[in-house]
Amino acid sequence: MFGTVLAALDGSPRSEVALAKAIDEARLWKASLHAVYVIETGLFSSIPLDNTWEVIFGLLESQGKEALKAAEQKAAAAGVTITPHMAQGHAGSEILTLAKKVGADLIVVGSHGKSNIDRLLLGSVSSYVVKYSTITTLVVRS
Repeated sequence: MFGTVLAALDGSPRSEVALAKAIDEARLWKASLHAVYVIETGLFSSIPLDNTWEVIFGLLESQGKEALKAAEQKAAAAGVTITPHMAQGHAGSEILTLAKKVGADLIVVGSHGKSNIDRLLLGSVSSYVVKYSTITTLVVRS
């Protein structure tokens, strides 16, 4: 039923649960699996473009690389190959853009990200994806 699965990661425990579900779905359907980590650059629009921005971006990029590497290891342990992607911008929009680009027919996201404050400040990425996605979207609660 599903040929390409996209898992959205943010390094939170909920996204790890979502990744596990995405791995299960990819294995079940013998689907290709992609994972995306989005650096939310919109959060820092009021920060001057100087060394501060570079330091923050570097930290976020490092976290993303670690999350994607951990995802690759977890998938490999389950016998699934994963294609990692790093993006920057609005997380919900970038997830949907990548889903279209890779031809995903299932998006798997955690019910919310790193903190509940993210939901208050940014709105929920999972809510955005569910609202605007034209393909099946699985929101995983833990």
